[in-house]
Amino acid sequence: MLARMRSATVFGIEADDVFVEVDVAPGLPSFTTVGLPDPAVRESRDRVRAAIRNAGLEFPVDRITVNLAPAEVRKVGTGFDLPMALGILSATGILKPGRADDTVALGELSLDGRIQPVRGVLPVALHCRRRGVPRLLVPAGNAEEAAVVSGVTVIPLGTLHDALEYLNGERDIPPHRSGAAGWNANLDADGLDLADVRGHVWAKRALEIAAAGGHNLLMLGPPGAGKTMLARRLGTILPPRPRGGDRDHRGVERGRPALRRTWARARAALPRSAPYHLGPGIDRRGSVPHPGEASLAHLGVLFLDELPEFSARVLESLRQPLEDGSVVVSRAAGSAAFPARFQLVGAANYCRRGCVSLDAWSARRASGSSICRGCRGRCSTGSTCTSRCVPSPTPSSRGGGESSRAIRSRVEMARRRQSERLAGSGARVNARMSGRQVRRFCAPPPEATELCSRR
Repeated sequence: MLARMRSATVFGIEADDVFVEVDVAPGLPSFTTVGLPDPAVRESRDRVRAAIRNAGLEFPVDRITVNLAPAEVRKVGTGFDLPMALGILSATGILKPGRADDTVALGELSLDGRIQPVRGVLPVALHCRRRGVPRLLVPAGNAEEAAVVSGVTVIPLGTLHDALEYLNGERDIPPHRSGAAGWNANLDADGLDLADVRGHVWAKRALEIAAAGGHNLLMLGPPGAGKTMLARRLGTILPPRPRGGDRDHRGVERGRPALRRTWARARAALPRSAPYHLGPGIDRRGSVPHPGEASLAHLGVLFLDELPEFSARVLESLRQPLEDGSVVVSRAAGSAAFPARFQLVGAANYCRRGCVSLDAWSARRASGSSICRGCRGRCSTGSTCTSRCVPSPTPSSRGGGESSRAIRSRVEMARRRQSERLAGSGARVNARMSGRQVRRFCAPPPEATELCSRR
């Protein structure tokens, strides 16, 4: 008997339809999967067989052929376990025919019949809404992620029995609703606050200006001055992302919530990615395109500590995302475009070859001395940050100054003004203004122009 289930696969951050066709015919017992599956999909036959049997259901002792259509699209991941198991149960008559029409199923099966979370649920939910598929069956652990998308009924499932009983009409499982509390999480839940930092008045002012205008930032100072400490608290003064922005970023993450909490534990806070200079590359490697650190920081902060220690190739790779807000990754399996509009924050010590103060660093940089050429040569003019801040440690200061909440209120007010000023242009912050907008809104007064012309 032939049965057909509907599922989806994710390439990059986009999902495509996959139809799981199951044929159970008399013959020698076998289980064959065709349709360009990767090793994880081919191994699903053992998980599906054990899950059906351990759930107390009958597994057919016949020749089973599973076709994943369209055959020219490579199938990746373990999310096809659930539709394959439901297809087998439908082909053997255990699942009533026609009950899974207009339904996309996604989930990994454990050997005891439980349904485990998988990656890529959010792009699949967005794909279902675009295609008009009304119902999506997902593991209970992915229900909150899928419910972010409106217009799709998300059914959370814990076991294979839950899916079977729900589709047969024997049990009613209420759709999962996205919780509003998650979107309005406390931004200070991680305990970081600028009030904890004593002194560094000019550094805090630079952080506030960068946060208000969405500008990139480079901090210079001796080791132990507090550059990393200040950079970690930038997220506490940034306004929360809009709901659509969080959806975009989580689509990039493809179900990796641990990475989302590296900057701040609150879901409403902006993400932060801080790659190690000897660790994985900015754009990731491998035969299949995956989002790198630049994309994981989409709509958030990309923090590069010890900036001169990064290779010139890594720093030059930031050109495209800084200019276009996206990055194209080409691999053997194909090319994929990932969003990568982030705020770049760098931290660096003074030059180890003689620059022990800001004045010395500036003087040698201005003169083009060979002492600094090795360090500044790591970054070309196009990839260096737009502003510079040198913290001045004053541990004798008694108070830490304003709290992050007070500074964030001014940042939000500044961003509202920028949004009103730039309405209809596609830009929301000053850092994204075009040349024409800069000339219009940032025209210097005549006396300033005259002063510049004298130099």
